[in-house]
Amino acid sequence: MADDDEIKEAREEFDRCLSGDDHNRTAGREDLDFARAGNHWPADIKKQREDDGRICLTINMLPAYLRQVVNDARLNSPTIRVSPADDAADVETAEVLGDLIRNIEYTSDADVAYDTGVDCAASNGFGFWRITAEYARDDTFDIDLAIRRIRNPFSVVWDGDSQAVDSSDWNVAFVSERSTRKAFERQWGTKVTANWDDLGAWGGTDWRDGDSVTTAEWWKREIVERKIVLVGPVRVPGQEPAEQPFVIGLDVFEGDEDMQAMLAAGLIEVYRERLAESYKVTKRIISGAEVLDRQDWPGRYIPIIPVWGDEFDIEGRVYHRSLIHDALDAARRYDYWSTAASELVALAPRVPYIGAKGSFNSDADRWATANTQSHPYIEYDVVEGALSGPQRQPIGGEVAGASIQQALSASDDIKKIIGLYDASMGARSNETSGKAIMARQREGDVSTFHYQDNQARAIRHTGRVLIDLIPHYYRTARIVRVRGEDGSERKVQINKAFPKSDPKTGQPVTEPQLGLDGQPARDAAGAPLMKAVMAIHDLTVGKYDVTVSAGPSFTTRRQEAAEQMMELIRVFPQAAPLLGDLLAKKLDWPGADEIAERLKKVLPPNVLGEDGGLPPQIKEFIEQGKQMIELLQGTVKKLEAENAALKADKSVDVMEAKTKQFDAETDRMRALADIARPQPVPTAQAVY
Repeated sequence: MADDDEIKEAREEFDRCLSGDDHNRTAGREDLDFARAGNHWPADIKKQREDDGRICLTINMLPAYLRQVVNDARLNSPTIRVSPADDAADVETAEVLGDLIRNIEYTSDADVAYDTGVDCAASNGFGFWRITAEYARDDTFDIDLAIRRIRNPFSVVWDGDSQAVDSSDWNVAFVSERSTRKAFERQWGTKVTANWDDLGAWGGTDWRDGDSVTTAEWWKREIVERKIVLVGPVRVPGQEPAEQPFVIGLDVFEGDEDMQAMLAAGLIEVYRERLAESYKVTKRIISGAEVLDRQDWPGRYIPIIPVWGDEFDIEGRVYHRSLIHDALDAARRYDYWSTAASELVALAPRVPYIGAKGSFNSDADRWATANTQSHPYIEYDVVEGALSGPQRQPIGGEVAGASIQQALSASDDIKKIIGLYDASMGARSNETSGKAIMARQREGDVSTFHYQDNQARAIRHTGRVLIDLIPHYYRTARIVRVRGEDGSERKVQINKAFPKSDPKTGQPVTEPQLGLDGQPARDAAGAPLMKAVMAIHDLTVGKYDVTVSAGPSFTTRRQEAAEQMMELIRVFPQAAPLLGDLLAKKLDWPGADEIAERLKKVLPPNVLGEDGGLPPQIKEFIEQGKQMIELLQGTVKKLEAENAALKADKSVDVMEAKTKQFDAETDRMRALADIARPQPVPTAQAVY
């Protein structure tokens, strides 16, 4: 496609998307300008009042409501969890994927992106973040995924035909960026920076404005067909294949030299093939005149993640509204009546004194400054015919009081519209009991919960996009850093087999090596030959599902656990020696881990084993029980074989006698097995 045709298509797509959501962008700008920039007064009214020397008070209460919702979302950050979805996936690899995603979030400051997204959703009705692929370091070819914030939500123009709440069905999107002319030339050289004059403005800004140049990412997703094949081991008639077949793209299958070699050697075969519908995502960098760059994106989704505010549909027209959109008039009303009350009370002219002519002749200087200075006394002349001395006019407080009452009424309207009352904002209200305060706070949380829920949905789709991209960018054998839910780091080998180790001891896990006869092989001394158990975390195979759990962070849950442990020790002091090391681990003191290790060492041996597991006595008892059970199971199998042979015996009397003997022996073996079975570990109360 020629550049002119692509630019023409970009114009048509941009105009279509912008016209479908221009009403949301206009309302969003107004809300943001009002709540964040504090521009409450219309420009013409403000100028008129300023020309007349009158004040225009702006008392902006809306950011406090926005912070309440946004900070609640920060305290309850959703966590991405991964689970296996088919036979080719496994639980351990799912855990590695979840920890890898958590490390991607940590290294790319994803919490900043999440916070910015929900902040924009609450402030102007919509916010965004994006997923990028970047080199891990400047001295490597390894590519890592990252989650980056989009600070300006108005730089994104999205697919107006979308029905999904999480952008999973977006087929087009634009993200604009402004830079200086020098920065543009440094990246793109002498390419044209002309205006897109015949296409109109880009979100209200020309493509070239003085020293600034606008470029845009044009994301496009198309439906494509590709052939997939079902590949597996060569089938033997009448036998099930040793391994399950798997689906792979024909282009990948034909380009894999190892698979083609196995196919030629007759080790694998193609079971079936068919045409499948898939997606192709392309990213173009465009200026106002030409396409600057083209890139194929390996995923099936456009990696721009939206967070919506309050969303509703009226006859096919979708609206995205901020938290404070409906409260703008109430806020304007509050500003107006607060200004009116201030004018009437604080800035109104001082009330004059009224008296007979000549009454102010004595002490004239003090009378002249009576409205601006404080004097201990003021004298006046006694004038013939005057009934009394000078009298001051009463202050007209009724009008000022009414203005203040109107301002308070407007403040209550703001609370009612947004759904956050005094208790939700941390202020003292009419509620006196703790339960009543918590109930009112819960009402406020529920009224604004859809903002946190929309953020959780966006984070869930983020996990889905990452799971889709990881097999493309983490497909080679490499060691990656992953991060557990508690923040602990570890290195993991991916896409390559490695010896499996015991998570408690760190020692390699071994199993008996089998000989050609299928029996355990032994060395010259008769000892069984052992081999390492191999494991592999292959991120390129298997399907995985993504869920999101919204709730307090791990740090908050750890603090809650510490508080509950302390409460348990308070009501049950006998538990203190058993929980001391666990309690210390949950505390945030400097050196808490060292304290926990010291407390762990002084635990009685019948409470904790040397390796942190069961006590040695219990372990020995369990091992003896296992050995006896294995012996008894062998005896039972022998007796069952004898019983099967007796059933073939035609002598009924002999068979009945043998059967009774077998039943009696079996009952005895089962009784012994029950005795040998390990008993429950004694409780802490029984120990002490």
